[in-house]
Amino acid sequence: MMLGIDTSLTLLAVGLIFLLSLCLGIWKYRQMATSDNHLAHPYVDIAHRAALMYSFATLLIAVFVELSVWPTWINLTSAAVVVFFFLAAIFSYIAHGAMKDTDNQFESAGPPLHLGMILLILGEVGGFAVLLAGFVKGQFF
Repeated sequence: MMLGIDTSLTLLAVGLIFLLSLCLGIWKYRQMATSDNHLAHPYVDIAHRAALMYSFATLLIAVFVELSVWPTWINLTSAAVVVFFFLAAIFSYIAHGAMKDTDNQFESAGPPLHLGMILLILGEVGGFAVLLAGFVKGQFF
């Protein structure tokens, strides 16, 4: 079965995010094994769980990319925007876990974090909405 380049690249992202989640699990395990309370830093734990969830969410995105009737470039752009924000979130959690600078990034959130969250919301919801609309158009109209 030949998949479109948009679907193939989205599936590659799935695999890479899942591999990242497995590696983050090693980091989490190491922290649990060596800390006095046998817990990983909260953001190491969050990064691990987020990467696992985002890998499966990206798999769902790949299904909608494949079934959308929009042109390849629209599907690929929409998926790329969503995946970009998934990765941005994961890497921000990794940074907080590595620096051990906070256990709640919203505790002293300033305008840059709030702007980032607004962009994340627009990118993730908007990107997926485009793919869902392409699916709906192809299946029902």
